[in-house]
Amino acid sequence: MSRFSQPDPELTHRLSRRGMLGVAAGTTAAALLGAAAPASAATGTASAAKGHGRGRPVLPPGRLGIQLYSLRDKVSTLGFGPVFAELERYGYDEVEFAGYTQGSAGPITLAQLKRLARNHGLNPIGSHVGYYSNDPNAYTFAQNLTKVLDDAQALGLKHIGTAAGPFRYGSTVDAWKRAAEDFNTYGAAAKARGMKFYQHNHSEEFSFATDNPKVRLYDILLKETDPDLVYLEMDIYWAYVGQFRFSKRPDGKPAPFEPLNYVLKQPDRYPLFHVKDGESDPSNPYGYNMTDVGDGDIDYKRFISAVTRLRGHRMAHHWQAEHDNPAESFTFARRSSAHLHSLREKC
Repeated sequence: MSRFSQPDPELTHRLSRRGMLGVAAGTTAAALLGAAAPASAATGTASAAKGHGRGRPVLPPGRLGIQLYSLRDKVSTLGFGPVFAELERYGYDEVEFAGYTQGSAGPITLAQLKRLARNHGLNPIGSHVGYYSNDPNAYTFAQNLTKVLDDAQALGLKHIGTAAGPFRYGSTVDAWKRAAEDFNTYGAAAKARGMKFYQHNHSEEFSFATDNPKVRLYDILLKETDPDLVYLEMDIYWAYVGQFRFSKRPDGKPAPFEPLNYVLKQPDRYPLFHVKDGESDPSNPYGYNMTDVGDGDIDYKRFISAVTRLRGHRMAHHWQAEHDNPAESFTFARRSSAHLHSLREKC
């Protein structure tokens, strides 16, 4: 079923993800990672995924990762080991976590998880954790910052972040300034441990403040967070959905923006990216129908090349493939890797 068949797909995504993110390592919640889909025989090899062709690869070596939320069905039924083995075959270099348990496959410790990833040549690059909760015991930055950072450090992560928007206090200018203060606090705590705190966007971040419709909320986030403490993981798909939805102010006046320009203006603030694709569909209120990477209309050759061609930035960023609800998650992972490795540019 397409995520866009739901009344509010972005909200559905946030809520389903939030239920998964707040769990620490070693617990045994069989349904945590979502309904399991039947495992299918995987095909493809790392060498095939990396492909061949003329010109310099657009994708920098060693920088292709995958957000494990895309493979939650396989993790919950097979466990991390078989999933990591497949990712190694497909040519992935890194993984980004969205929870550290593996459902019915049984409990696993952080030390085991770290070792398992490294045994398959996968670098644990980051993790998504909840921002806040009404539950004082919740596994979120607001409720259990020390535990969240302890776990990230145990996994050897260089980045630890949240996929929650800064809507904790509302959608006014002051509300986002207050959320920015929270993020600065988390960023300072992460920096003290040698990590970078980051926020991952959806499309609503590009909407406008309810008390000042001339002000884009995302611009408040950039302005009010300390660039030495708070980083951004641009979900490129959701940024282009934001472009489709919010290129006009609430009063109807044009307010165009280009997601890529945010990155080119402050490339050091974007160590991580989510690479997901979508077919353009103006009849869809979100402007796109999500697809496997390479099947859609987002020009990743242009986007990745523009970032990696900046002086000193070819190896400075990490590109995480993702699909919120793939038809078959191993197929998505294999095809997305093959497509991204096939992209070439003139030297």
